[in-house]
Amino acid sequence: MEYLEFELPIKELEEQLDKCAIIGKESDVDVTETCKQIEKKLATTKKEIYKNLTAWQRVQLSRHPNRPYTLDHINALCGNTFLELHGDRNVKDDKAMIGGLGKIGDQSYMFIGQQKGYNTKTRQYRNFGMSNPEGYRKALRLMKSAEKFGIPVVTLIDTPGAYPGLEAEERGQGEAIARNILEMARLKVPIITIIIGEGASGGALGIGVGDRVMMLENTWYSVISPESCSSILWRSWEYKEQAAEALKLTAKDMKRMKLVDQIIKEPLGGAHTDREKTFKSVSDAICKSYDELKNLSPKDLVKQRMDKYNDMGVYKD
Repeated sequence: MEYLEFELPIKELEEQLDKCAIIGKESDVDVTETCKQIEKKLATTKKEIYKNLTAWQRVQLSRHPNRPYTLDHINALCGNTFLELHGDRNVKDDKAMIGGLGKIGDQSYMFIGQQKGYNTKTRQYRNFGMSNPEGYRKALRLMKSAEKFGIPVVTLIDTPGAYPGLEAEERGQGEAIARNILEMARLKVPIITIIIGEGASGGALGIGVGDRVMMLENTWYSVISPESCSSILWRSWEYKEQAAEALKLTAKDMKRMKLVDQIIKEPLGGAHTDREKTFKSVSDAICKSYDELKNLSPKDLVKQRMDKYNDMGVYKD
């Protein structure tokens, strides 16, 4: 179990609890009461810490190395029904963007999302979850296939941003993301979008236009990461915590500003502490959203989606 800096008090209490249990097993000393006191203190400490998380602490939780990634969610939701589809039919298959057909119950969905790696080798293989233009073009190809066969689309967002490399710009990174936004706005099947980790910049928006947009509780969604914002405004990464607060990037901020439709609760301590509970919450949210959208005609679906995005933001004539 890995602990973040602000979780160290929890780590100390859990270590004390383990030592207490070992002493009880290896000696005749009755440590039942002591263990109960530590457990009570541990429960109270967890509630206090996770109840008052700052924006930066939620950013840290969204990046927790044990947090479930897109393929973890898809495999849990679909079991062995998931069929991954590859390639943009133009350049190559982008390993940072995955997609394919899968079922939740009897309903088929087209799943699309960014995939991060678990160790150094797989992180390089997945390009740290940062898609190239061919990744967004693959996503669009799959969405168009879903539209052709009347299959709803589910997008799972978890990326630090689109890949900013020279070769990505040469192949039209900006155009690929803009094209996806345009085509998703007028796609004639339901689109359900969930931010399951990091939702940064155009990298997230490239698969982020949806009829229902939801965020897991300890995720973030913003035009820029706190570190990058800090480096631009203060010329240093030291002010990333202030930047996180100023960006209003948490799920609560997004819901309050009506930029997302729903916050999906996570287990106490984050999605990684109880994966099965998290997967169940995500599955329920997808099924409920689809039930609300499935009877709309394609024309009404597109109109409702357009109206949703037209109503966002504040402006003056």
